[in-house]
Amino acid sequence: MFKSCIAAAMNALVLLSTPTLAAEGDPIVIKFAHVVADDTPKGKGALMFKKLVEERLGGKVKVEVYPNSTLVGDADELQALLDNKVQLLAPSLSKFDKYTKKLQVFDLPFLFDDAEAVKRFQNREMSRELLRSMADHGIYGLAYWSNGLKQLSATRALQKPEDAAGLSFRIQASTVLDAQFKAVNATPVRLPFAEAYKALQSGMVQGTENPWSNIVSQNMHTVQPFITESNHGVLNYMLITNSRFWISIPFGVRSELEGIIDEVTQAVNKEAEALNQRDRERIIAAGTSKLIALSPEERQAWRDKMMPVWKSFENDIGADVIRAAQTVNRRR
Repeated sequence: MFKSCIAAAMNALVLLSTPTLAAEGDPIVIKFAHVVADDTPKGKGALMFKKLVEERLGGKVKVEVYPNSTLVGDADELQALLDNKVQLLAPSLSKFDKYTKKLQVFDLPFLFDDAEAVKRFQNREMSRELLRSMADHGIYGLAYWSNGLKQLSATRALQKPEDAAGLSFRIQASTVLDAQFKAVNATPVRLPFAEAYKALQSGMVQGTENPWSNIVSQNMHTVQPFITESNHGVLNYMLITNSRFWISIPFGVRSELEGIIDEVTQAVNKEAEALNQRDRERIIAAGTSKLIALSPEERQAWRDKMMPVWKSFENDIGADVIRAAQTVNRRR
């Protein structure tokens, strides 16, 4: 999709050294690690990437997929990529604060009206620039993978912003998400995704935020009696690689890999939309959680309460980035 942009940026990289590839005749090994289950959109995307590479580049490239933090966990995956211990990751967009502040735009609460607005933004030039924003740090963005909009869950019904006061919420390691929950007088607790279920089950935290597919894949609905259909934020991923590793792959092979990534990205994003809808219905059918609907006025009350977070991060993210994101909404 963005091949011309990718090629231009990769050629512009000043590489001090290049990792040694496999010996002549041996396949290039790509270790693709992630922290979720195989039956999530990301998990399915990783397996589809492996399948297509084996079909089209068999003998040249070998892909090894490591799901559910079996190779590397949330806290260590980016350093593992920089050390070339893994070659492909798809971390959530909340994970990149250390390398660029601009991607924090995706964490701003109630910034996007709906999933279609997110799609529009990710197809615009600003988002394409954000894919390349960490190249100087050795991290190169290849594509955006959708996972869906986040819903609030808790041990009590969250109808109004004040209902969250006093509760502890598991969050990713994001300063924006930290500020988001503090805005409603709740306590954010940073925990790896793999520890979220146990933290909810034990009562260490009382709530969290996730798309429907993550809630179901980790059985969070069995320990969260209330889920508010808030659609308040984005939990999407960026497929990334080690810049030096990627540029060291022979051009012809790399071009084929980029074509496969484009194909897989389209499939992942389509699957994410369908899976989230199916998993929402599964939660309803399970009857373990009560779904809380928000009226337009109630949703606006949440948005108003959290909008000061936008202003507090404007200097870090860039007012131009936030404006570009706002323009994709279609409010009447």
